Amino acid sequence: MTQTIVKASQRIDLEKIQKKKINLVVFGHGNVGALLIDQIIASRGEIIRRKNIELNIFAIANSQKLLLTRDNFSEDWRTVKCENENSYSIEDITNFAKRFNLDNLIAIDNTANSEFVKIYPYLIENGFNVVSSNKIANTTELSFYKDLRKKLKDHGKEYLYETNVGAGLPLVDTIKLLHLSGENITRIKGVFSGSLSYLFNEFSAKDELFSTVLKKAIDKGFTEPDPREDLCGNDVGRKLLILARELDLHNEIDDVKIENLIPLSLRLVPKTEFFNSLNDFDVPFHIKRKNQKKDHVLRYVGELRGDLSKNDGAILDVRLLSVPKNSMLGQLKGSDSIFEIYTESYGKNPIVIQGAGAGAAVTARGVFGDILRLSDKLN
Repeated sequence: MTQTIVKASQRIDLEKIQKKKINLVVFGHGNVGALLIDQIIASRGEIIRRKNIELNIFAIANSQKLLLTRDNFSEDWRTVKCENENSYSIEDITNFAKRFNLDNLIAIDNTANSEFVKIYPYLIENGFNVVSSNKIANTTELSFYKDLRKKLKDHGKEYLYETNVGAGLPLVDTIKLLHLSGENITRIKGVFSGSLSYLFNEFSAKDELFSTVLKKAIDKGFTEPDPREDLCGNDVGRKLLILARELDLHNEIDDVKIENLIPLSLRLVPKTEFFNSLNDFDVPFHIKRKNQKKDHVLRYVGELRGDLSKNDGAILDVRLLSVPKNSMLGQLKGSDSIFEIYTESYGKNPIVIQGAGAGAAVTARGVFGDILRLSDKLN
């Protein structure tokens, strides 16, 4: 009996020894970042139990302040952050990781900062893998895009960014797998923005002013703090460019033709003046809705097409379209996104990926999924 107890104890100790520890630094703790930290902390025990992986957040940072710890933040991390934040340089984080021999490092970028992505190469050189909801690294100059991939290869590191296009939907991975398997993708078409999905789903279904629907979208938190960041179409354009580059197409952001939905008079005015002038949208969008064919609805659509096998670029369009109500795009509801992927093998029947396309919680959960996928790959 005594011998059995010893063996059981030894087995438990062995499990502890074999537990894989993943060390995380979270950059950006706004809506998405804060929810992600909460999700990781709440799920930590379950992940250890099911996967024998311990997720250890050792650093939380924004553009100005840094909080460091050797052993996991707890649910009260916001209070600790407020009491202990210090100004920092990026070297403080890499030096901390080296000093305490932290391995299996993942840097998580939940910012929308164009300058921060320039730090990715430094992080990779210093042992970090990268998970990002920030689209900028994948949509800046093609030279930076290619150099970043070379840096990752040279240092044996990973870069995951599923949420760059479909929030929590498995779109980027699907495109990658199809392309790597030799499948010739001929066209990708869809509603890429959950914010604009909600806006036009509601506007097409109800006899309401565009400004009324826009105000509802703002109140529900579906838009950016300045809705013009959604309405200008640049976000959809960046997502389309990311998919083009996944197909090894040599496109730049200037190649994307984007229909800006904002009236000229409101594009450059202060945000307060913009919010006070939402009625300027009403007449032009009422005309668009009224002039549609019967049983058609408005959708803001991104489309990638052309002879994609040549790898020299594609036609990339972002525009407001009137589509049949009974089509896949026309049947979209709420803030869902939808993507139709056409390939040679599937012919006229596309692969369809559809689901929640907006919201900080959905994006945070998608980033969390990338962290877990990457954790499985690390030693």
